[in-house]
Amino acid sequence: MKRHNAIIIFLVGACFFGLNPLFVKLGYSAGWTLAEINVIQVIIALAVLWTIGIFAIRRHPLAVKKLKLKTIVSLMITGSFTGLTSVLYYGSMQYLPASLAVVLLFQFVWVGVLFEWIFNKKRPSWQTTLSVILTMVGVLFAADAFNGGLANMTLLGFILGIGSAFSYTAFVFVSGRVAVDVPATIRTPIMITGAAILIFIIFPPYTTLSSNALAGGSLWLYAGGLALCGMILTPLLFAMSTPHISASLATLLGAIELPVSVVVAYIGLSEYIASSRWLGVLLILLAIMIGEMKGIWGMLMKSKRRVDHTGRKHSA
Repeated sequence: MKRHNAIIIFLVGACFFGLNPLFVKLGYSAGWTLAEINVIQVIIALAVLWTIGIFAIRRHPLAVKKLKLKTIVSLMITGSFTGLTSVLYYGSMQYLPASLAVVLLFQFVWVGVLFEWIFNKKRPSWQTTLSVILTMVGVLFAADAFNGGLANMTLLGFILGIGSAFSYTAFVFVSGRVAVDVPATIRTPIMITGAAILIFIIFPPYTTLSSNALAGGSLWLYAGGLALCGMILTPLLFAMSTPHISASLATLLGAIELPVSVVVAYIGLSEYIASSRWLGVLLILLAIMIGEMKGIWGMLMKSKRRVDHTGRKHSA
């Protein structure tokens, strides 16, 4: 896969993840709990992904032979970070205003760069450093943290929120390194199985799901939205794209989730969005462009050389 195609696919996956706060907020307002939402969403995700996975296994029988026990366990551990992110991020919204929960999650921007520095021995370039600074400033504006203040910050909410940043970073960082030669349609169901095991350990279905929950149409609707955006499309698209881009770039591209969340809040929840929040959105988009400046410039020069070469060929 070409690098620019991987970037586009990753951005689409990140945009889907940005829709999650909408479904979480609607689910909580309907009276459903963190446990009920998480358990139902992972059940839906398992059903959909393994339906896709069965067809993929039949289509790629040789790829299945590459799946040794160690590889399967590694994929499940990778997927468990997705489940952990759901528990921590959605849980933080119970104790913090959504704006503060988002700010804490988006610490993954610098955590991802730190991970690549520590584990890959790759020091951040000046573009990456500038992008991280701009992104974090943009996050504060876009999440309206200045108006919300830090007075509403609770210790438990902080721990859950900052924990979600590290677990999200771990998923993005590891997903591009495990069984990359196996199709994403096979890897993703295995990863989400790991997420399901973790969620079922934290929230055992036999104690979490009551008859009211199983019969609750709105729960299945909101959890289904979360499953589609957070546990089906996002992991699937990330599994396809992350092997072809660096971890630091992936975390910077992931910042697109916040502008999506702001737009969704404006359109879907009819929330008033102050001009300072739109400024934050613009800063985040600018940061992504700076972070990928080298790649964009390379594409433009490559396109120019192709045009020049074609022109010379015709003139000859």
